[in-house]
Amino acid sequence: MTKSLLSRRTLLLGGTALACGLTRATYGEDQRQGLREPVYRVSNRTSNTQAQNVATEHPLAPALRIAENGLKNINENIRDYECTLVKREQISGKLTDQEFIYTKVRHEQADPSGNPANPFGVYMYFLKPSSVKGREVLYVKGHNNGNLMAHEGGALLKHVTVSLDPNGALAMRGNRYPITEVGIKNLIVRLIEVAKQDMQYGECDVKFYNGAKINGRVCTAIEVIHPVPRKNFRFHKAHIFIDDELQIPIRYASWEWPSKQGEEPPMLEEYTYMNMKLNNGFTDSDFDPANAKYGFNV
Repeated sequence: MTKSLLSRRTLLLGGTALACGLTRATYGEDQRQGLREPVYRVSNRTSNTQAQNVATEHPLAPALRIAENGLKNINENIRDYECTLVKREQISGKLTDQEFIYTKVRHEQADPSGNPANPFGVYMYFLKPSSVKGREVLYVKGHNNGNLMAHEGGALLKHVTVSLDPNGALAMRGNRYPITEVGIKNLIVRLIEVAKQDMQYGECDVKFYNGAKINGRVCTAIEVIHPVPRKNFRFHKAHIFIDDELQIPIRYASWEWPSKQGEEPPMLEEYTYMNMKLNNGFTDSDFDPANAKYGFNV
């Protein structure tokens, strides 16, 4: 990616403009939860200056630099955050409904001696749809024998707390990734990994856009397109939105190749981080199943 993960310059990866896929989406609203589905906008303002300056580079090289600088920013400046995570994933060939999840994340930190001080922790409370509303999930690295804790919503199931292997069949049901990989830091690490793999090959289009918005937040937009299906590529098209003020990615989505020419590409996965609040000073209590604000039966 460009000079800094969230530089105000824009990058869209692909010969087609982001505006084609992200002009504006309008969805319903649940007033009781105060939740609104993400609204995506992309400016038609583009810049080719960067591409001209790095004509000899792989198209993904500027994007990789942005991601690496973004990871450095998170490691140095972001201890924890809370947000509403909106996710949608293709599972067994079927795209799930959007899920709205109140999420707390604490990044792993070391003490002055370099020893682990605060382990990586994730707390999730599912807000909607009704099929998952009330579900709570908690994971702390190195605790509970490496297992997550969870309970469903509803009058009866909310009293039944289970301990599950994060990578096991029950915990992974309806999920593309385990809870151990939740969050913006894990997202950036994954993007860096994929970019480095893709840079071994050609057939990759990259463009940069600025003025993109997620729910009114100004972002740098990145689109990556692999025009031809190849086994070495994980997706046909990907979108990345980086919040210019917060200097973090707040949306990632990817699509696979359409089965027939002229068809819309099927979505693989979509994650939008709304209402981000950084560095809240979370303590161990925020990731303790005995927290009186939570509903775990422990």
